Formats: sequence, structure tokens, C-alpha cells
Amino acid sequence: MKVKLSMSVTFLAIGTLILAACGGTATQAPADGDPLSGIIAVSGAFALYPMMTVWAEEFQNLHPDVQFDVQGGGAGKGMTDTLAGAVDIGMISRIIKPEEEAQGAFWVSVTKDAVFPIISADNPFAAEVLARGIPQETFAGIFVTGEITTWGEVIGKPEVTEEIHVYTRSDAAGAAEMWARFGGGDAQDDLKGIGINGEPAMVDTVLKDPQGIGFGNLNSVFDPGSGNIVTGVIVPPIDINGNGQADPEEVYTVKQDAFGAIADGTYPTPPARFENLATKGKPTGLVLAFIEWILTDGQQYLQQAGYVPLTPEQQTESLQKLK
Repeated sequence: MKVKLSMSVTFLAIGTLILAACGGTATQAPADGDPLSGIIAVSGAFALYPMMTVWAEEFQNLHPDVQFDVQGGGAGKGMTDTLAGAVDIGMISRIIKPEEEAQGAFWVSVTKDAVFPIISADNPFAAEVLARGIPQETFAGIFVTGEITTWGEVIGKPEVTEEIHVYTRSDAAGAAEMWARFGGGDAQDDLKGIGINGEPAMVDTVLKDPQGIGFGNLNSVFDPGSGNIVTGVIVPPIDINGNGQADPEEVYTVKQDAFGAIADGTYPTPPARFENLATKGKPTGLVLAFIEWILTDGQQYLQQAGYVPLTPEQQTESLQKLK
């Protein structure tokens, strides 16, 4: 297999390949009947990175002469690389902005997932948080307005004065933007807190801080193998109906529960969101063939990897947009 994978934020140049005039490194697909060949460079959202590696491997199994360079780095990097022509496809885990479309960004939705709040399993008030849940307005007070600063305010005990250590993302991240929107903000910059660079570092920082709170993507918060919440982390329930307690349908202890809540719309949007693939202009050739495969045969790999497949109507909408 020649799938080059990297979570680095630095683009790895590939040999002496010359960038195509339309950007990126992918060659044009040959005429029908000929095998596909070339290199597809991809970068962007940590949220979509694990799924992209699966798609790359499966597509390469079908077309051995196609190679991939897949990197993480965050949605902001993915969009910057795409618009600069440094990669063929950007993984974007947020809404594409009008100014990005004005610069030539073309995009289609390929799956759905969500962002979840996280606290440390060593949080001294974890049991009460799990029993009560945290309503949306409290998250807004913690992350956006900064009006809520102690764990006592979260659990309804004024005598508790331990402060909340708030963490956000320092890199341009779709997860951060969607979490800001959930809290009533408009953009990632609206979030308060200490900036952490990258999804893995966010989870690691929060689990080591008993008074910390942050957020993470579905496939970072839940272990890909066991489906359980990552050891050392708790997902505090969002009190969606505002009744002051965490109802069973609001509590997610395994990935399957969270997956189901995203799929059936129980989990709110935002922080649930569509994951998108962006290109500089409408894709053609090999890149188009790959994205069309993702939207058809490639959908079968989503659920096993912990992502929510598009509905038939959503698939059709994305495929029609490519024509």
C-alpha cells in the first residue's frame, strides 16, 4: 500500500511532482476502461482524518496505481492548502464561508458527525455533573460569555468555588467553530479559554486537568476499537430538554449511543455537523472519480468507522452538485 499518512501540520512534498494548473498533484483520470492512476493529496480536519485513511486504502485496493498523501492539521489548514493549490482535497469539518467560496472553494458533504463536551474523569464534581447534565446556556456562559467561572455554578452549589479551567483550540478547527455556534457565538474566535493546538492534545490536556473542560470530535472522544469513552475522559450530558437532570437519551457512555443520537437528530445541530470535502473549483478527473466513489460505494465504510452515512437524499444532493 502507498498511502502516506501524517497528522503533521506541515505538508510533505511528493517527489518532484509538478502541481497541475488547477492545483494539487492528482493526474487526470484516463479514458473509460483504463485504470485510474496518479496521486491525490489531502489535508485538513482531524475529525475526518481517520475516515479519509479508510477511504484512501479501500480506493487504492480497487485502483492500485492511485497513491494518497493524507494529512491532518485542522480544517483551517485544509482550506488554506486547498485554496493555495497545495492539495487536491481539503477536509473541512465546518460550514464553508462565503469568502472561501468567492476564492474558488467548491465543496460537497460526505458524512455527518458531532462535537462533544469533555471533562476529566478525575473531576471532583463528575458524579453531580453526570446526574444533572449541563444545559446549553451554561455551556454558553462557560465558553462564550465567560460569565460562568466556577464548578459550583455548574452544579447549582454556590459554596463550591473551584474555578473552571476552560480549553479551546488554538489552531483553526471546525470543531471549535461548531462548538462556538452551539454556545451562541459565530466563529471560533468567540470561544474563551486556553488555546490547545490539535485534537489529540485537547483530549490529553483535559483528561489531565481535574478542573478542565473542553470539547472533541466523536472519534477522538470515543475509542475507535472498543467504542468506549477514551480512558480518563467523561462526556458530560447536554441537558437538551432543560429539565435539570440527565435523561437516559442524553447520556452517552459508548460510541453507539452517541452515533444513534447524531443519526436520529436527538443530538443538537450544532454541535452535530456535516463533514465536507473541498476542492479549488469543481473537481475533475481522478479527484472527481474519488469523491464520486466516496458518495456511493464509499458510504458503506462509514458506520463501522463511527461516522454517520448520508441519507439517500443527501447523497443525491451531493452527487448532483458534482455534475
